[in-house]
Amino acid sequence: MTDKTFPLTMNRRAVLGLGACAAAVAACPALAQGSDKPIRFILPISAGSGVDTIVRAAAPALGKAFGQPVVIENLPGAGGITGAAAIAKAAADGLTLGMVSNNHVINPAVFKKMPFDALNDFTPISVVGATPLVLVANPKLPAKNVQELIALLRAKPGGYNYASSGNGTILHLADEMFMDEAGVKARHIPYKGTGPMMTDMIGGQVEMGVIALPAVQQHIKSGALRAIGLCGATRSPAAPDIPTIAEQGLPNYAIEGWFAVIGPAKMQAAEVRRVHDAVAAAFTSAEVREAMDKQGNVIRPTTPEQAASYFRSEAARYAALVKKANVTLE
Repeated sequence: MTDKTFPLTMNRRAVLGLGACAAAVAACPALAQGSDKPIRFILPISAGSGVDTIVRAAAPALGKAFGQPVVIENLPGAGGITGAAAIAKAAADGLTLGMVSNNHVINPAVFKKMPFDALNDFTPISVVGATPLVLVANPKLPAKNVQELIALLRAKPGGYNYASSGNGTILHLADEMFMDEAGVKARHIPYKGTGPMMTDMIGGQVEMGVIALPAVQQHIKSGALRAIGLCGATRSPAAPDIPTIAEQGLPNYAIEGWFAVIGPAKMQAAEVRRVHDAVAAAFTSAEVREAMDKQGNVIRPTTPEQAASYFRSEAARYAALVKKANVTLE
């Protein structure tokens, strides 16, 4: 399996271009005002989740960059399908946008029926950034690193459990990818969300699992959970002492939780550019970068064209993982 972690970094020209976009928005706020109406920003997840905290931290900067109010609306349900369906049905006028994550391109491979085409019924605006994922274990598990964990799982195939936030989620597939790369097996215990999953890992009801670094970092520091390895291609500035899984002997393992802004299909090119420039200006502003650094997120906005290409490659990648994991939901 090849290294497919989010590869798009900005070169000097791109950084300067984003700076120019930010300056243009600040100097000419009228250009960022497509309407006096507020922008409806749909989140297909519940309040308080990772993407929710990201967008709410950026909301003031987004309003400033757009030159109009931004109203955040949580529409959770069906693994993100409910909220995404609302985005797909909205008018393509730039007044309805949304923030989605990996699950947006995972769902078509997991669910037998979808109310929309995840690639063709939306306009990709930008893959804004990523949240590091980390493989953690209950400290009672006698494994302190990747090689010790692999040896433990090989000695007792299927004898240990791993938790996820639900069947077919990015956390489930990150675990499955680890098992596949290492050539080992463990029993999957799906939970309804990361909260109960983390509680049971700390309590020892399940031995291990992949979870977002910001959600679990305090428990790693306290010793309630042990970090086995970061799932991305590089170490995280938020936790530089945690080695990656790749550098511990699985060089092809790389996966992270990305987040992206999308709109309905058939948005006009000029409107796509206007929205992209406002999003890039907001998320690269000093105040939002500071908030994202505290959360452990990495901000690196792509162009709409790069986002569309990335969606396609990620959809294909996850479809292969879902097939290997034999995950199908109604």
